Amino acid sequence: MTERLYYTDSYCACFSACVIERLAWKNHPAVVLDRTAFYPTSGGQPADQGTLGEVAVLDVVVREEDGTVVHVLERPLPEGVGGEGEEIEGVLDWPRRFNHMQQHTGQHVLSAAFEQILDADTVGFHLGAEVSTVDVNVPRLDPAAVAPVEELANQVVWEDRLVGARFVDADELATLPLRRPPTVEGPVRIVEIADFDVNPCGGTHVARTGEIGLIKIVRLDYRGSETRVEFLCGGRALRDYRAKNAMVNQLAGLLTVGHWELDQAVERLQDEARQLQHDLRRARKQLLKVEAAELAEETTVHGLYRVVWRVWERPGKLPADLRALAQELAQRFDVVALLVGVGGRAHVCFGCTEGRELDVAAWLRNACTQLGGKGGGQPHLAQGSAPATDPACIEAVLSDLLSGLTPDP
Repeated sequence: MTERLYYTDSYCACFSACVIERLAWKNHPAVVLDRTAFYPTSGGQPADQGTLGEVAVLDVVVREEDGTVVHVLERPLPEGVGGEGEEIEGVLDWPRRFNHMQQHTGQHVLSAAFEQILDADTVGFHLGAEVSTVDVNVPRLDPAAVAPVEELANQVVWEDRLVGARFVDADELATLPLRRPPTVEGPVRIVEIADFDVNPCGGTHVARTGEIGLIKIVRLDYRGSETRVEFLCGGRALRDYRAKNAMVNQLAGLLTVGHWELDQAVERLQDEARQLQHDLRRARKQLLKVEAAELAEETTVHGLYRVVWRVWERPGKLPADLRALAQELAQRFDVVALLVGVGGRAHVCFGCTEGRELDVAAWLRNACTQLGGKGGGQPHLAQGSAPATDPACIEAVLSDLLSGLTPDP
């Protein structure tokens, strides 16, 4: 079995080891070492990365059948390198390892704070590439209730408490005030935050809570009987604050207000936008009436029907505008309206006065089929769309439809 150096020293970033097995792992070369500081994906914590010799370590996993630590490589190690009697040097990506140490120890502090303040147990943990999460067994956790939890967690960070890790036997384990029971048998590795938390864990951790730097809860996600808490620690929290501070200052500059006035400025903009939208809707309705009257002057007679047809080229018209125009023409002027707007797609709307013995939905389906699209609706109003095409092609389809209209005998 591989000696796992990270169990006793999370700060071990360089080590020497011998290769005891070469294998393939999911189409990548891989090796097993007699000792390693590379942490494998486990317990919600991602694997370490780094190099073995000059070869990049892409992933580190535990082989289920025997618990062996497998190092997945970018390319094979040269033959003979790291073999019997010849050691190979392993080097961790230290910023990645320390980042994980900050997040994982921060999670222990945060979970203990949730238990002590809200009697909320952590039932899940995930350390992601950008954000970490804990799932607590409280449905729809109130954001106001989270503030004291965050305060306590950061108080523990600023007190720079000692963080220790050790293996204990069953007898000692029975005497410890564990936050949750172990999930493994035999000697159990315990991570203890002085006078605050004792928890079984095989992950990598900082030596003192002060190295976490800061714990910041950034989002609550409600998931049935649980609440998922997104949080950031240390360098991640600093980067998040830096990005958000830059954004706040940029917005304050654009709106020419102090950052403390941003909420009021946004409310004013929302009020103005609502009023402008109201004015725009009213203006569009008035414009619609004028445009419908102008179109009605272009009426042509086809059989028993007075027809208005028009194709608007790019940017065309929105489907809602076509529908409103068709309804206005049919209701006010008793005409059949065949309207098409060509934008990203060709949007088609046909309408006629309700109650006429005419099925414009059938016409529209016919037209859309010829144009390679589809649509439908009611006999007096139908809409559809087709891939954008040459307006002349669309006009030819409409002309073909109208040519079939003849007076009743």
